[in-house]
Amino acid sequence: MEPTVDHPINNPKEQVESSYRANYHFTTPDKWKNDPQRPIYLNGKYHYYYLYNRDYPNGNGTEWRHATSEDLVHWKDEGIAIPKYTNDNGDPWSGSVVLDKDNTAGFGKNTLIAIVTQPSKDGGKQEQFLWYSKDFGKTFTSYRDEPIMENPGSKDFRDPKIIWDERHQKWILVMAEGTKIGFYESHNLKEWHYLSGFMTKDIGLVECPDLFLMRANNGTLKWVLGVSSNGKSQGKPNSYAYWTGMFDGKEFFPDQNEPQWLDYGFDWYGGVTFEDGKDKDPYNQRYALAWMNNWDYAHHTPTLKEGFNGMDSVVRQIELMHAGGNEYYLRSQPIHELTNLITSIYSYDQIEVDGEVTLDDTGEVYQLETDIFWKDLKNVGLRLRESKNRQRHVDVGIFAAEQNSYVNRAFTNHPDNRNQSTKSTAPFDSSKRQAHLTILVDKMSVEVFVNDGKVTHSNLIFPEKEDKGITLYTEGGRAVFKNIKIKQLGSIR
Repeated sequence: MEPTVDHPINNPKEQVESSYRANYHFTTPDKWKNDPQRPIYLNGKYHYYYLYNRDYPNGNGTEWRHATSEDLVHWKDEGIAIPKYTNDNGDPWSGSVVLDKDNTAGFGKNTLIAIVTQPSKDGGKQEQFLWYSKDFGKTFTSYRDEPIMENPGSKDFRDPKIIWDERHQKWILVMAEGTKIGFYESHNLKEWHYLSGFMTKDIGLVECPDLFLMRANNGTLKWVLGVSSNGKSQGKPNSYAYWTGMFDGKEFFPDQNEPQWLDYGFDWYGGVTFEDGKDKDPYNQRYALAWMNNWDYAHHTPTLKEGFNGMDSVVRQIELMHAGGNEYYLRSQPIHELTNLITSIYSYDQIEVDGEVTLDDTGEVYQLETDIFWKDLKNVGLRLRESKNRQRHVDVGIFAAEQNSYVNRAFTNHPDNRNQSTKSTAPFDSSKRQAHLTILVDKMSVEVFVNDGKVTHSNLIFPEKEDKGITLYTEGGRAVFKNIKIKQLGSIR
């Protein structure tokens, strides 16, 4: 059971000690962050904006802070791009940025245009305001104090997402309006006209809508409509719901009425997807990231003692897959660039488990991959970040008897002090009697990609620093763990 150890040539910074600050996830430099804004690729870099509160925890109001990256792993802080309370329209909330290549808005070619929700001076109604940047996104200027999209009388009217619809040669905007996603069109980014509404059901209030076109692995082009929402009352996730379908320039027609989910964990919210800026074909693949937190317990984190609260998921590569007939789904995988952080690899060819086997190798920050095979059992998985007395751990596995995959954080420290959100589950076809797991573990998170990544779980955990054990386990039968690779990861800081 001795592992094979391989030391790659590259050797990035060693892990950051004595802190819950993530080694390889994006975290706010200080204070507070929540919603990501869709990154945009410009001049060889991804420009990423996110909601930031410099006054947290003693004052309210968000603004747009800016970071740039060439590889979507390492980030450089660029400061505040859209400051809060600079006019009478309140603080800037979520929105989106586009590059106006052809000067449709009249500010000049290649101007960056941001359309942002702000609670207007007229009673705090949620309305949309335009900001523009002439210095490649470093700073934005307010176009005017009046909204470019007035509130139509809805309590919720926010989070505009803009895309250029190449087929119909116009700008399209999707808006979160309670339980409805509104569709709007424009030719100049200033004047918008209502097209239609897509009604959702049983997933609560919708936020941060998303719309994009992708080419599936069978060559078919499909539109994808996504939204952050809360389906807990119906036993569904509280993350990113999406539908595949057809958009004719006015209405969206879903392939299926029920949404699919990009993540089944408790901490993948406000998700955004964006194009691979280096790919000449923008429809082949996209990237995705989300805020790793949950409004049910957003302020319950030990990092407050370190002066910050806010982390994102790793950036994922997403692809559209054909499942047969008229069924399509998005699959997720961690981006390949994370492999540049590997400091060492421990490999086990095969371990047979009937009960439990604790590995000699331990870890605090790593990526673990394994194939699991079984004939007849109830439950199989891995205990990660395990204490020496085996009392504390987070469990990742397949509950074959109940046909689900899961992440159970009930036995380690976690943010939900009500203990209502401890075990995330997702459907799993146990009839094949095998599974492939890719697991990312960082200082305060675990992200799990099941099989080809159709199912993912993203959860916050707060393990004790000394808890580093890894145990393989089964219940009610035997399993064989093959091709186990534990890739220790360094730090991006």
